[in-house]
Amino acid sequence: MTNHKALADRIIPTYELYGEDEPASAGFWVHCETIPARSSQYHWEIGLHRHDHFFQVLLVTGGSGDALFGKDIVRFEPCAVLTVPPGINHGFRFSPDIDGHVLTFLASRLPVRPGEPNQLGAFLSRARVTQIDDKHADSSLIRESILRLCDEWQERRSGRAIMMEACLATALTLTARLAGQDVADAESTDPNDRRMEALTAMMHREVRNHRTASFYAKALGISATHLNRIVKDKAGISTQDLLIRRLLEEAQRELLFSPGSVQEVAFRLGFADPTYFSRFFTRQTGSTPRVWKMREQQRLGERDSNDPVNETS
Repeated sequence: MTNHKALADRIIPTYELYGEDEPASAGFWVHCETIPARSSQYHWEIGLHRHDHFFQVLLVTGGSGDALFGKDIVRFEPCAVLTVPPGINHGFRFSPDIDGHVLTFLASRLPVRPGEPNQLGAFLSRARVTQIDDKHADSSLIRESILRLCDEWQERRSGRAIMMEACLATALTLTARLAGQDVADAESTDPNDRRMEALTAMMHREVRNHRTASFYAKALGISATHLNRIVKDKAGISTQDLLIRRLLEEAQRELLFSPGSVQEVAFRLGFADPTYFSRFFTRQTGSTPRVWKMREQQRLGERDSNDPVNETS
């Protein structure tokens, strides 16, 4: 009998940095770059892959997206810290306005090893999305530690290895504390968070099928009215508005980075009538799909030309 897991693992590409087949002996223990610097080369989508020797940390400060961890899809909004241990199949779908940094470390340089019997070791052993915001006193220190680490890496000052390791330990330890508190809070007081996570994953899969709010409510085993209350509490908008926003994000990504005409994009998104797609898009953005695409491509081109190129240390 075929071992399907072993076959799947052989199919998933392994990289040191995404898209690069450089061996681990290439000589760096940490690499920093902005999220747009690499993801823009791949139309804001990083396909499923893994790293055998490296641990990754993403600090998301703008935009939004979905993280694919194995078969699980997790939505993230700013500000968030994404952590991915070695050997985990993962990928990302970013919105075109994504902003933040991605840091890649040799796992041997982490303050503790993933899986060690303590809170940090347990935290590092799984791929996670941890939201950080002003309600947590340590959130600003997490952001500052990651940004300082990137600054130390870029500027190459004396003693930077010590500084980077200290910043890394601070950021990961405080993020692990927040993640542990969030899990406890969700399990004890807010089971609807799990419903929102399930809804987000289903929306990711079904966005091009134009499912109704009733479809998602039935899949979650609750009424449409109950689902609407949950979504308003968690996202501040109705279920219908959330579905519209998700479809609009997909339309913007397709227009910016997929080949073909506006009509072809409309058909790929499940619209039987391109004219209706144009009316939908114009109603949501105030611009026709064609005008919006030209303006955004010009804006992104100007931003990319001003971004410094980061080299591996």
